[in-house]
Amino acid sequence: MGTMKRKPIIAVVYNLMMALATAALGAVVLSWPLLAIFVKAQKTDLIVRKSLGTIMKNYTQLLDYLLLPFKNKLQMSDFPTSPSAARHFYECKLLFELAIIVFIVGLIILIFLKMRKRMNYIYISKTTALIFMILPVIILPFALMNFDEFFISFHHLLFNNSDWLFDPTTDPIINVLTEEFFAGCFATGGIIYELYFSYFILTKK
Repeated sequence: MGTMKRKPIIAVVYNLMMALATAALGAVVLSWPLLAIFVKAQKTDLIVRKSLGTIMKNYTQLLDYLLLPFKNKLQMSDFPTSPSAARHFYECKLLFELAIIVFIVGLIILIFLKMRKRMNYIYISKTTALIFMILPVIILPFALMNFDEFFISFHHLLFNNSDWLFDPTTDPIINVLTEEFFAGCFATGGIIYELYFSYFILTKK
């Protein structure tokens, strides 16, 4: 009886962690083409006086630092990084590495259970999936009405310092990483999160 009760809890925790990790990693990977779109649309290349190719090269260097575990030093060839910005990017790197670990471990568990034909251990009901899909929708009106306030609250939740407040004069990269770009990244992550749980609603069991 105890095992039966534990199964739904395990499934809920597993899928919530996997959904968040998948959304975070998917959003950061898709942020590369997203940035190119926003640079052209907002003409931020004119503000920093760099070509689109140069901006994307430097953003690739930033993503490499954030996502590759053995990349220990952030070095953008055409954008300087202040000590406070470097600390913030390091904290972001730790969060993304945590997401990578969760995703890889979750994938291993998924493959193992599929091979053992024990997928019921991580399967959640349509009702549970629907609840998880509704939760972000509750936050959506607040985010749409005042993304700036939402963005600040998000950083206060994840970080215990103000290193995320960049000065454009010392960290010009922030001129291309605009509020609208970050809003697009959040939207991308939200869509991936919703798609993850929609699988349980659309599939038959």
